[in-house]
Amino acid sequence: MPGERLAVRGTSEVGRFPGAAPPTRVELTIHKDGEKKLEEGGCRRWFKKMCPCCCKRQSNTHDVTDKVEFVKPPAPTPTPTPEPAKLTVENGEAKEMEEMKLSVCSVDLLSSKTDQNRKEHHTELFQGDDMIIRRGQTFQIEMDLNRPFSADNDKLYLDLKTGPLPLVSKGTHVIIPLVDHLEDERWEAKIVEQNGNKIKLSVNSPASAVIGLYGLTVTTSTSKCVAANTHNSDKNIVMLFNPWCEEDAVFLDDEEERKEYVLNDIGRIYYGTEKQIGARTWNFGQFHEGVLEACMFILEKSDMPPSGRGDAVNVVRVLSAMINAQDDFGVLVGNWSGDYSDGVSPSAWSSSVEILRKYHSSNGTPVSYGQCWVFSGITTTVLRCLGIPARSVTNFQSAHDTDVSLTTDVYLDEDMEPIDYLNSDSVWNFHVWNDCWMARQDLPPGHGGWQAIDSTPQETSQGTFRCGPASHNAIRSGQVYLKHDTPFVFAEVNSDKIFWQRNPDAGFTQIHCEKKAVGHHISTKAVGSDERADITHLYKYQEGSEEERIAVETASRFGSKPDTYSTALAQDVFVEVKMEGEGPRMGADAKLSIVVKNLSSQSRRTTLHSQVAVMYYTGVLKGTIRKEQIPVELLPNEEKTFDWVLPYQQYQNQLVDQAALMLTLSGRVSETQQVVANQTTFRLRTPDLNIT
Repeated sequence: MPGERLAVRGTSEVGRFPGAAPPTRVELTIHKDGEKKLEEGGCRRWFKKMCPCCCKRQSNTHDVTDKVEFVKPPAPTPTPTPEPAKLTVENGEAKEMEEMKLSVCSVDLLSSKTDQNRKEHHTELFQGDDMIIRRGQTFQIEMDLNRPFSADNDKLYLDLKTGPLPLVSKGTHVIIPLVDHLEDERWEAKIVEQNGNKIKLSVNSPASAVIGLYGLTVTTSTSKCVAANTHNSDKNIVMLFNPWCEEDAVFLDDEEERKEYVLNDIGRIYYGTEKQIGARTWNFGQFHEGVLEACMFILEKSDMPPSGRGDAVNVVRVLSAMINAQDDFGVLVGNWSGDYSDGVSPSAWSSSVEILRKYHSSNGTPVSYGQCWVFSGITTTVLRCLGIPARSVTNFQSAHDTDVSLTTDVYLDEDMEPIDYLNSDSVWNFHVWNDCWMARQDLPPGHGGWQAIDSTPQETSQGTFRCGPASHNAIRSGQVYLKHDTPFVFAEVNSDKIFWQRNPDAGFTQIHCEKKAVGHHISTKAVGSDERADITHLYKYQEGSEEERIAVETASRFGSKPDTYSTALAQDVFVEVKMEGEGPRMGADAKLSIVVKNLSSQSRRTTLHSQVAVMYYTGVLKGTIRKEQIPVELLPNEEKTFDWVLPYQQYQNQLVDQAALMLTLSGRVSETQQVVANQTTFRLRTPDLNIT
């Protein structure tokens, strides 16, 4: 007898779209056993359709199922369904399957200047409606889909790619999954709004993400459908450094300083002499139309692989080379000859914008001409544009050390006449370079913060005309063995000018030392005003102080003339810092012990210069809390312990993130001229919490 059951498609469809169509009711037509099956032609099928009653088969007593045909739902009088009906059903199912696929119709990056992304990421000052965001911070994307998104059955992820050969292992190809909860320091996306076919995503990026230009692809699929759909956004995403993000290496925690060193597009650059300081207004113009594109072009033109653009130290080092055209067809050609007939005189420039646009529009033809203040102005523009806090800095009486002696040397003959071919060192009336702000994870703690970089081509560094970044703290303390190019910058600001006279045997004898010849009135524009700020104290200790002299002599020992200054007669005094138990607790006075040992059989005297500074966990020093001097007198073979106490009231409003402090000690032993030093980092522990 005829029967009904639920069935899937024919066997030819199984495996192509498994489970994607709703069940179909089928009717079983019973044929007589042993009946010869006739091949039906088109005419017979047409006749059977017109008059089915005349074409009924004769029944038999043996009921055996012979075949299954797709038919319409059963009617009171069953009617066999002709062949074309089968094709119609299959076409309908294919269309139904296509409609079930999830696909993206459009993507809105919410990138206009008035949208949420640009405002929250502090990029609304950039011209145009490009998607410009900062790393380490969430951003929003809206999508229109072909149907409502189902969290149970649908899948969606984002692809971001940068560079010519994106690789997941290099961080240049990023696959961003959908998650239920966003976590810091990873690429993730979460649906935060859904309204019909429209969804809004919140996307998180790590603070170490590669900066640059990204292409966006959205991939969607359905659990019941093997095939996936992709949608390429017609807009790119520009990723920048983020000085507002605590986890970013360029984080700057003062909002007024961020406004000055990142967002301010007008500044002042100082020139002249130390007694006649002049100032010129400079249009950095980092937000002007075409400048961001030019900065991206400079990054692309450099030899730096895209995977290296996540490291701020690496980026500024490459840029210090790319701003000058000396050896890599960079932005600007230097010219100190006085003949500028085939270009623009350096003194005629007052803005970085025209120079950068010209370089970009000419596909990388260096612009003529520039001198130190123009190189510095362009560097400030590019760094601020990319999100790295930066400023132009002028050093008056700036030394140029050509032989890494860490001194400015003047050679005289037996008659006290200058020996011109030996006198390659020089002192400029002024020289302009840049400071940029960043953590230095590649250096010991305490060397983050302001770093000096110089784009003016003076000397090569690792075979290329570039300079820096060199830590201010390393420069000030004479730690010239710390990278990058610290010896050169140290000599610019704190080298002694030493006069040498030739001896009859062709050797030279030191006849005079000028200790205050270089590094005067180091200047930059003040935060929030057009006043000049003197930042000499950031580059060197007070001229003539014992700390400054220790720094000069320490640096000299790592130069090409290590015996310029007298060496210590003995190395027999040592200093160390000890802490009791697990160290000081927050909320109480911080107490440490300073132990000084005399290993000689004679008495020793010294004065320890002590200073303690607040430090971020990244190694950046926020500021000095206290300075003091500790006189020390030691008998032969004596060891003394001094209690060092930092009262709670002095640090209670100064601490940051992990409550770290750095104590620096230095001094000179009077009897032997030995330099003693120690640097200790410690953290104030939070009080124990006991729950009863």
